[in-house]
Amino acid sequence: MDKGKGKTDAGLKSLNHYQKKLPAWRYTLRQNTLPLVRWETPYLAWLQERMRTPSLDSWFAITANLGTHTFYMVMLPILFWSGYTGVGRAVVHLLAAGVFFSGFMKDLLCLPRPLSPPLQRITMSGSAALEYGFPSTHSTNAVSIVVYALHSLQSQTDLSPLTSTLLQTGLYIYVTSIVIGRLYCGMHGFLDVVVGSILGALLGFVQCFYGPTFDDYLFSGGIQEVFIIFLVIIVLVRVHPEPADSCPCFDDSVAFAGVFAGVELGNWHFARSIYSLSVPTPGTVPFDLRRMGWIIAILRIVIGVLSIVVWREVMKPALLRFLPPLFRIIERLGLSLPRRFFKRATEYNRIPNQLKYDDVMPNVSDIPSMLTSIRHPRRRAISIGPQSEADAYEAIAYRQQRRRTSAASENQPPSPLPEKGNQSQNQTPTTRPKRGISNASQPRSPSRSLDDYEHMMGTSAQSYEEGGAKTEPFPNGNMTNDALEAEEEKDMFSKITPPRVRYDVEVVTKLIVYSGIGLLAVEGSPMLFHFLGLD
Repeated sequence: MDKGKGKTDAGLKSLNHYQKKLPAWRYTLRQNTLPLVRWETPYLAWLQERMRTPSLDSWFAITANLGTHTFYMVMLPILFWSGYTGVGRAVVHLLAAGVFFSGFMKDLLCLPRPLSPPLQRITMSGSAALEYGFPSTHSTNAVSIVVYALHSLQSQTDLSPLTSTLLQTGLYIYVTSIVIGRLYCGMHGFLDVVVGSILGALLGFVQCFYGPTFDDYLFSGGIQEVFIIFLVIIVLVRVHPEPADSCPCFDDSVAFAGVFAGVELGNWHFARSIYSLSVPTPGTVPFDLRRMGWIIAILRIVIGVLSIVVWREVMKPALLRFLPPLFRIIERLGLSLPRRFFKRATEYNRIPNQLKYDDVMPNVSDIPSMLTSIRHPRRRAISIGPQSEADAYEAIAYRQQRRRTSAASENQPPSPLPEKGNQSQNQTPTTRPKRGISNASQPRSPSRSLDDYEHMMGTSAQSYEEGGAKTEPFPNGNMTNDALEAEEEKDMFSKITPPRVRYDVEVVTKLIVYSGIGLLAVEGSPMLFHFLGLD
């Protein structure tokens, strides 16, 4: 039985697994990049342990939420309802492209996150560790938004120098908190945030210089232009790489592709209606705070958010109920295009009502727990050890590598002993046993070296709490290598929460639901405001 089959985490299984699952060129790219991910981990742990304070833990845990899909999905409609249609469209373009292309690269290379231990993971998202690590989507989104915002500020002539300076300072603080926070929280490595930031900057520049051209193409064209945009979106979703493991990156890409499609259709149609303004951009929602007042402005937001929540709460379970019979008919006709790690409709009878882990927008029932975690970010935000099957597979893979290195060194002739006077200087932390010495009372000892952090890689959380006291994390005893690896795998996976089943109809469900959310945000809710006398 294939132990990796059906497991829904993204990460590092054995080399044979990736060699079988990935095309040769993707496998080669992955194997050439993987050593860099392992090499940088001790440096990340060294940096994290010297920066750690309770205040920074809370700061980076909270500000990380400002770079999530959920935050943007909540804030984006407000931009449209407040009359900032041009800004809203630009942000939708940036986020949809950022989520899609970063997810594309994640599933293409299947690179893991840095190991824990030695890193501690500080996160308020239960699904964050399920994704591959390279590149950082948080960094991509944050940098792209800041590049666009800075460009927009430079074109604003009605802002005072003080206001412009304050806004720019806030943007720099925002992007720094997101990018540095990914390193501080142990969720990404240097390579992840650097490439993610470069991707974000590239997308930001494209939007700044070619965004207006795209808008002209849409608003000056007919339904055929909208159809072409939809066709491109469907093709991009179809060519999204198949990962070697079940990674929710594809789900996020589909969700934002749906939002993009809904926004484009909604803006195009709304711009041709009598309910919109053509200034400053076509399809602008009428909004004048001085005339309507704060009460009506807030009421519009409440009604708009409720309309989106109702749409999602009604349509998602309805589609998950009515689509499987249709998919079964399509599958029997041989027309289905099954995607790996998604259960086919002929293999199940019903879908549970609540599907966790990979929803871009949370369920209503999840909101109280989210608010609690924000008020108390340290209650459940810090973890040590494998959070996912990816972490477990990487720990096992690293142990196997260390064993091979150790066995190879034993076959080498012994090196000459150092001179007596220099012996203590040449010893490293990995050659100087610390058995019986525990650093648990001083977990952030400044004397801990890079060798100590490297030695913790592939060990257990208990070993980390003991200050890395064990110098040999790979006990051999009388067990064979195969038996030892099987025992380690059993122990690792016993600590991992089994991932949920993913269903084939979820892809179409997400496209429809999130397309509807985009359509409601830019056309449905503004028309509702008009009929209720709130414009």
